[in-house]
Amino acid sequence: MTWVWVVGLVLAAFATRWGAEQLAAPLKAVRQRYGFTGAAGGPLVALGSASPDVGINVVSAATGAGAVGLGSMLGSTVVSIPITVAVGYAAFRKNRATSDKKPAEQGEGLRIEKSAVLIDALPYLAVVALFAVLILPPAWRGLQPIDGLIAVVAYVIYLGQALFRGRGGERGQVSWSGKQTLLTLGGVAALAVGSYVLVTGTQQIGSALGLAPLVSGLFITAFMTALPQVFTTWSVVRSGQVTSGITSVFADHTMTFTLAVLPLAIVTVPVQNYPVVLTVMAFVALMPVLFAVLSYRRERHDSYGFILRDVVMLGGALIAYLLCTAAVLFFLAGASGR
Repeated sequence: MTWVWVVGLVLAAFATRWGAEQLAAPLKAVRQRYGFTGAAGGPLVALGSASPDVGINVVSAATGAGAVGLGSMLGSTVVSIPITVAVGYAAFRKNRATSDKKPAEQGEGLRIEKSAVLIDALPYLAVVALFAVLILPPAWRGLQPIDGLIAVVAYVIYLGQALFRGRGGERGQVSWSGKQTLLTLGGVAALAVGSYVLVTGTQQIGSALGLAPLVSGLFITAFMTALPQVFTTWSVVRSGQVTSGITSVFADHTMTFTLAVLPLAIVTVPVQNYPVVLTVMAFVALMPVLFAVLSYRRERHDSYGFILRDVVMLGGALIAYLLCTAAVLFFLAGASGR
């Protein structure tokens, strides 16, 4: 039966992503209508595109599987940044190979708006730091309702600063049809069903493999929810929206560490396997720092960029995360067996 749940998880991951895209559509229309830049539009659109994380945490909290939701939150934020940059770079290379322009006219490397680092990546790092303060210190370790309230306020501030600093983009006329309304409602349904299957399937597979709920969330749900990001990033970057395609990952996971915290905080999810959580949080913080440093090294005029070497370094950080987390789990298993 385990393989059936694996197939179900893959289908559920794509169902939740499809549902999120339908929810993001009206928010994209708002961005176009009021002329927000690509960097500022990311946090706005993330209200829809990051909704799978909220859905998973709602289901996790409601079914008593809060540790699965916490593990999914932490794990997905580590793996998504290097995956997004790698897929975005591949899409850029594909565009370059099929373009009639000369390489010199296209520029070197994957280019993103310079403002994206200030509007998206660095505020995201600040939100990660806030989340660490809420759950890691011994005096108040875990998530309580007050933590959820603080996290929601942090997202309101983050969204506000992004929209304020990202004004001045090109405005356009927006139309909305009855079909689009039906698609949005269908997206809500797909999101609800997909989230339930993701949490339930993770519990079933984790139980069959003898994994703790937190570990199941880190290595099963997190990778499943990151899978659709590959296709989304590819299509957005291929369409020429490079900055939105790359930096949306920060907006998505800023919402993960703020609005998505609320369901888990309401049911007061404790932090178990503390050494594992501490290790993962270190890499959660490392990824945006590495993103900012590597992109800054390729500064040119009003943009930053990535070359293949930078993509490889981010991939190396992902491998280091997997090895370090596995080593901590192995050590804890050995210590408990003595």
